[in-house]
Amino acid sequence: MLPKEYTNTCAESDKMKESLDQITLPSGLSLSRVVTGLWQMADQERDGKAFDLDAAAEALADYAREGFTTFDMADHYGSAEIVAGKAAQILAAEGGPRPTILTKWCPEPGEMDAATVRRGVETALERLAMDRVDVMQFHWWQYQSPEYLDALSELMKLREEGLVGHIGLTNFDAAHLRMVLKQGIEIATNQVCFSVVDRRAAGELTRVAAEHGVGILGFGTLCGGFLSQKWLGVEKPAQIEDWSRMKYMRFVETAGGWDRFQHLLGALALIAERHGVSVSNVASRWVLEQGATAGVIVGVRLGENAHRDDNRRMLGFALDDADKAAIAEAAMQPIPGDCGDEYRKPPFLTASGDLSHHLDALPPVMVVSEPRPGRQRAESGSIWEEKAGFARAVRKGKRILVSGTTATDPHGGAVCKGDAAGQAVYILDKIAGAVSSLGGTLEDVLRTRIFLTNEADWQAVSEVHARYFGEIRPANTLIVVKELIGGYEVEIEAEAELD
Repeated sequence: MLPKEYTNTCAESDKMKESLDQITLPSGLSLSRVVTGLWQMADQERDGKAFDLDAAAEALADYAREGFTTFDMADHYGSAEIVAGKAAQILAAEGGPRPTILTKWCPEPGEMDAATVRRGVETALERLAMDRVDVMQFHWWQYQSPEYLDALSELMKLREEGLVGHIGLTNFDAAHLRMVLKQGIEIATNQVCFSVVDRRAAGELTRVAAEHGVGILGFGTLCGGFLSQKWLGVEKPAQIEDWSRMKYMRFVETAGGWDRFQHLLGALALIAERHGVSVSNVASRWVLEQGATAGVIVGVRLGENAHRDDNRRMLGFALDDADKAAIAEAAMQPIPGDCGDEYRKPPFLTASGDLSHHLDALPPVMVVSEPRPGRQRAESGSIWEEKAGFARAVRKGKRILVSGTTATDPHGGAVCKGDAAGQAVYILDKIAGAVSSLGGTLEDVLRTRIFLTNEADWQAVSEVHARYFGEIRPANTLIVVKELIGGYEVEIEAEAELD
């Protein structure tokens, strides 16, 4: 176990050969703008492959010695947390640079009480052999399950206790990042897929993050290595063994295919030649220069190839207006949806492809019962459902009716008090959960009704409605009332019919 005075200090060693650009976020978190990502350890250990953890730790320590002092990992990246902890111990013993550790906790949806969240954090600390993790990044599989707000609230308590330095998110879209912030959760970073191929994060997410001082950490910035000179002018590979490239080939295909990707690579190569840098440098620099980007995560295969000298070069130049215009002209087709959708809905752009089997195996969002033949009801557990004698939703035949729904958490408290847009996000997730529990999807919704307390909120709530129903286009009625019961800003009901 590393001593507290080592794990809780940000003092840098004068043994560091060369310091990389550092950024300090409004939260107080300082990190390298080039983050060393360890996700490929899962691939290196795949199918029980032998892997020398001590040698890997020494290789990772070399990154810190060269100035790459920020490491990113997760609970499912094989032995990454163990290797990072060993590397930190090596550096501590020699008085070397103190690495900044970012890891992720990706629990299955379910009850997120204090004991569950503490176990998640303590498991990471045990693997790291540390008494504090600098940034605990939280991933949630489905927003329809509202317990993620409980998890984040408990992480706030563990931060006050000193087990967590900062709270980060991973794969949260703009609407849910904003909702979490409006709920009073203090977020330092949000890690999402971000590249010149996948530009989803450059829109609304960047605006929300910049407004609230959240640093975006971009992964996939090199698309598994495809954004490099090596792939310029070559045929599409017939077979891919590397998990990372399997994943990003799906992105390339979704964004227009290999020929269109070659056009983009050609544009990047011309810019690279002008600046005397690599294609990978240009691709990473584009992400770094987006408005809220704190850093880019560059994956490494410990014990194999190291590209530290090349990665450092991305910090030594800037894209000019002509460069940006050339990249914009060569842009591929937009990736559909929002950040993180690739894990939650089709098209599933992951190494393993379709994740519907995983999502189908998640615990049910609501309790479904059949009070009499031909009629089902879904209940969210709200005390008012029993007290007032109503169900969250009822299905009879192919028709589903969802009761007027407010932003009330499972404990009876109001979510995002005073913020209508945040409440609308939470409500529509709850409605989606009710409909799915009864066998439908939002695509089956034919009608919605929105009730507002304040007329001034109509546009913000309508924009949230459009994020959920923009392609579905149900019939809608928007009504302004004097005041909703309970002091809520918005209430929504829905009707759906299955095919």
